[in-house]
Amino acid sequence: MGRDVKEGPTHLEDVGNVVEALDSLGLEPVLVGGMALVVLGSRRVTRDFDLVVARSDATLGPLLGVLYDRGFELASRVDAAGEVTATIDNRRVAVARLRLDAPSSVHFLNPVTGLRIDLLFDFPLPAATLARHATTLKVRSATLRIASEADLLRLKKIARAHRSSPGDAEDIAFLEARHAKRR
Repeated sequence: MGRDVKEGPTHLEDVGNVVEALDSLGLEPVLVGGMALVVLGSRRVTRDFDLVVARSDATLGPLLGVLYDRGFELASRVDAAGEVTATIDNRRVAVARLRLDAPSSVHFLNPVTGLRIDLLFDFPLPAATLARHATTLKVRSATLRIASEADLLRLKKIARAHRSSPGDAEDIAFLEARHAKRR
């Protein structure tokens, strides 16, 4: 059950609040993936926000605090279609799980709003590299650091090489067409 824009914050505002809090931890989250392309004008349909952040055991607890304090829970199970089917509602258990598993990426779901945020820990490129080339944009009330188009293209080519998603080819075509227009 999603929130009506008139009743409360939009998904974009919620993500903006998460990004601001992660920034305050010094993590410099960078928006990548489908939503970054939407911000650039793609007609792509996506269901989540992908943020690349630096991996740091020292900030793992506070990072999870940012998400859990805003109603997000760590996904513990994802089905073949990529939908979250189970979450961990206890943040201490989530921290222990992340420390034990040390994944390169994790999914968080807000079960009330249906908003999903995926965090990629220095994956597949270091967050510091992406942040150095990123552009900061204000989108409605949210200020987001968006990966550069060159980095987005690199990321999409890496993704295409490791999975068979038709969306990756479409995204690459979109980015290459933008690049060709600027020449």
